[in-house]
Amino acid sequence: MIDPARNWGATAAERAAPYPCDSHGAPGAVAYFRAVGIAASPPTVFRWLCQLKVAPYSYDLLDNRGRRSPRELTPGVQRLERGQPFLVFSLADFAADDHLTGVSLPAATRVFGPLAITYAVRAAGPTTRLVVKMLVGRSGPIGGLRRLLLGWGDVVMMRKQLLTLKELAEG
Repeated sequence: MIDPARNWGATAAERAAPYPCDSHGAPGAVAYFRAVGIAASPPTVFRWLCQLKVAPYSYDLLDNRGRRSPRELTPGVQRLERGQPFLVFSLADFAADDHLTGVSLPAATRVFGPLAITYAVRAAGPTTRLVVKMLVGRSGPIGGLRRLLLGWGDVVMMRKQLLTLKELAEG
């Protein structure tokens, strides 16, 4: 059985697939997967994914200082550049309609340890799969505990994020 903190919604094939974050993860990093099916085209899902530059789309009271994440697309947000801040990440790599990959910003690394993440958009028949792989490195004497706590906290926050993006992309 898969640890629920390490997987929410990803299939065995999705967990076995390679992701761009694999080349950015710290040695010995633990992988966490989150995934959701969305009844929208890959370009629509990717466009909503770009909105993560603007807001977190999870529990706004907790991680957006109480401001509601926008429910309409922000013009120009789909123009991406390596190094741009994205949530707690710096954009390391991207491919339009395919993936966003980031590495943790210094402040996030101090709190969570080294992170690398890919949000992958995959066509799956009539729907699109939004699959997230996050690699969490171990750092410091409490690195193992930090990873455990991050896994459980992230599954709650990212589940909400993915379900919100699903709702908006399908709307």
